[in-house]
Amino acid sequence: MASAITDEMITALPAVTREIEQFAASEGWDRPARMFALVDTAELLEAEPSLAERLNQSSPLTPVAQDELPSQDLSEALAGISWPERVLGCALVQEILVLPPQAEQELPAEDSAARATAAEHPERREARLVAAVLRSGTQTCVLRLRQNSPTDPTAEGFDGDPDAEEGELVEDSALAPNLLNALHATFED
Repeated sequence: MASAITDEMITALPAVTREIEQFAASEGWDRPARMFALVDTAELLEAEPSLAERLNQSSPLTPVAQDELPSQDLSEALAGISWPERVLGCALVQEILVLPPQAEQELPAEDSAARATAAEHPERREARLVAAVLRSGTQTCVLRLRQNSPTDPTAEGFDGDPDAEEGELVEDSALAPNLLNALHATFED
């Protein structure tokens, strides 16, 4: 039987989301989308005591990396995911393009045309988005803007090593509403 989601777990979700972003950052940029199951740390330690030294035992939630997701259609991949009862939440790490608000309003309505237009936009910024949800409905997002992106080699300070560059970190519980809704849907029966 799965643990109940506690107030402590709800409070810990933003920190766990930042931890996932730091893990993704350690792997560098230009990576495929990846899911993480969020499980009760105490329950995991009870089932796997050999993990004690590798887990943050002060956190009530532990992220467990899953296989990389197929790169072709993320929404289709998410629609095919359902979690066992012991998984209390999930998180998705995805690299995205961020445009200024004015440019976003000018995007074509059709998805593939919008992606192509965004990829060619001169003011685009690359970013890593981590969206996380709990079964209880709690949600959060962390966005890391890629500093001195390879798409902007004229940016001041660009030294040719994009993996060594880290940029601004933005946290907002409603940063990616469609993605958060899709993640919540993975817990529906």
